[in-house]
Amino acid sequence: MFSELLGLPAHPLLVHAAVVFAPLLILGVVVYSFAPAVRRYIGWAVLLLGVGAPIALWFARQSGEALFATLVEKGYPPQILAQVDLHKDYGDAAAWAGTLLGVLAIALVLFTTSAAKKPATSGSRATGWALIALNLLAAAATGYYVFKTGDTGAHAVWSTI
Repeated sequence: MFSELLGLPAHPLLVHAAVVFAPLLILGVVVYSFAPAVRRYIGWAVLLLGVGAPIALWFARQSGEALFATLVEKGYPPQILAQVDLHKDYGDAAAWAGTLLGVLAIALVLFTTSAAKKPATSGSRATGWALIALNLLAAAATGYYVFKTGDTGAHAVWSTI
């Protein structure tokens, strides 16, 4: 399922969704966290990206696994496979970090939406700040791993040119 699309390797095609949706989720979480005035306008987008970005990251990861298996099967040189393996390791981390960010982003939107309808208590404020902090940490981790995944992938493909 993840090896080919329309006769082409699926990974170079599917990875584009991941490199668009993951940074958009990161940006959405940062804006949502620091600009409460715009939350009601962008909450829906953060929710959609909280679902879509992790799915895109996992599709990219699975298609990358299939591509790696094809490269091994075709007997690519060990130095190329080592580069692709490093890229694969970063891709695994990006998928997990992006999934955590997606879950936390959805939790943040749902919490702030329901909290806006109730009087604030010190516990609800602390929970809100904790969710924001966790979202920002997950956003930083996701951004780092998406960048490193792309960087190592680009080096694996383009370093021989």
